[in-house]
Amino acid sequence: MRENTVMVSKRRIPQIEQLKDIDPRDYELLRKFMTEQGKIIPPRYTGANPRQQRAVARAIRRARVMGVLR
Repeated sequence: MRENTVMVSKRRIPQIEQLKDIDPRDYELLRKFMTEQGKIIPPRYTGANPRQQRAVARAIRRARVMGVLR
């Protein structure tokens, strides 16, 4: 049995109210949903619902193609 274990909280990003206005050229907003390596953060860490997560992922992929993100 483990005794005196400390639970480390996962990094949660505040949920954005209106993600339907997400723009693939909005670098600052998209960076909040990505790791330093450029991977998309899963919704269990961001708190986004499925529709919002799809919109964010779609915008990040489009931004990569346009050359805004790496």
